[in-house]
Amino acid sequence: MTAQIINGKEIAEKVREGLKSDVQELRENGIVPGLAVILVGDNQASQTYVRNKQKACEELGMHSILIKRSAELTEEELMKDIQDLNLDDSIHGILVQLPLPGHINEKKIIEAISPEKDVDGFHPINIGRMMTGQDAFLPCTPYGVMVMLEHIGYELEGRHVVIVGRSNIVGKPAGQLFLNANATVTYCHSKTNDLIYHTKQADVIVAAVGKRNTITSDHVKDGAVVIDVGMNRDEDGRLCGDVAFEEVSQKASYITPVPKGVGPMTITMLLQNTVKAARKSKELQLKA
Repeated sequence: MTAQIINGKEIAEKVREGLKSDVQELRENGIVPGLAVILVGDNQASQTYVRNKQKACEELGMHSILIKRSAELTEEELMKDIQDLNLDDSIHGILVQLPLPGHINEKKIIEAISPEKDVDGFHPINIGRMMTGQDAFLPCTPYGVMVMLEHIGYELEGRHVVIVGRSNIVGKPAGQLFLNANATVTYCHSKTNDLIYHTKQADVIVAAVGKRNTITSDHVKDGAVVIDVGMNRDEDGRLCGDVAFEEVSQKASYITPVPKGVGPMTITMLLQNTVKAARKSKELQLKA
C-alpha cells in the first residue's frame, strides 16, 4: 500500500479562492476585513511566518497591519497595543505572534485580546465555546486539520483518533474537535507508556510533538490516516515533520507531507477566522 498524499497547499488554495469571494462581498457592503499582527523581538521563524500572513491578506484584498516591537517591550506596553486594537473598528482580528520574550506572561496577553477578535482561537472564552460545541473561533492548526479530512471525504464518526502531543495550541484543541465530530479520542504524550500500543489501534494519528521520526511504520496499522503537524529540520537543514514519511507512507492510506501539508492550512484558517469576525461585525452593525 502506498498512501495518498493530502496536499495542504492545494486545499489551502481552494479555501482561499472561496475567501476571495467572501472578502469581495464584504467590501461591497463597506467592510474590509482587517487583521493586526503584533511581532515582539527578532525571532527569524516568526518574522517569516508574519510576512506570509501579510502577503496572504493582500492577495485576498484584506486590510493588514504589522506592529513590530523590540524584545525589551514591557508587558504593560504590549497590553496597551492590544487595548488600542480592541477599540479599532477597522481591525477584526488580532494576533500576537508567539513565542513572546520570557518577561511577558503569554497567558495574560492572550486573555487581553477581545474574544470577538481572537482569530487565533486561544482565548479561554473561545476555547470554552469550542469545548461545549458552541460557535467559536477555532485554533487555526487543528481547524486546518479538520478541513483537510473533510476535503478528502473522511468520515470521523466512530473512528479512533490518537493525538500524540498535548499542547494548548494543537494537541488539546485537536482532540476536542475530533470529539465534537463523534470520534473516539486518545491523548498520548511524553509520559505515555508504550506509545506503539496506542497508535497501532488508531484509525487516525495526529503527530504534534516537534520531534523528528516520533512516528515510524511500527506505530501505524495498515490503512491508517496519518496527519503530521510537526515542523523540524533534518541533519541537512531540510524541513521535515514528526513522521518518518517514507516508511509510514507505505502503510497509511492517507498522509500529510511536510512541507505542503498542514502548514499552509494554518494561515488559511487564520484568514477564514478573520473574515468570519468581519462578517460578525457587519451583522452587529445591522442589528444596532
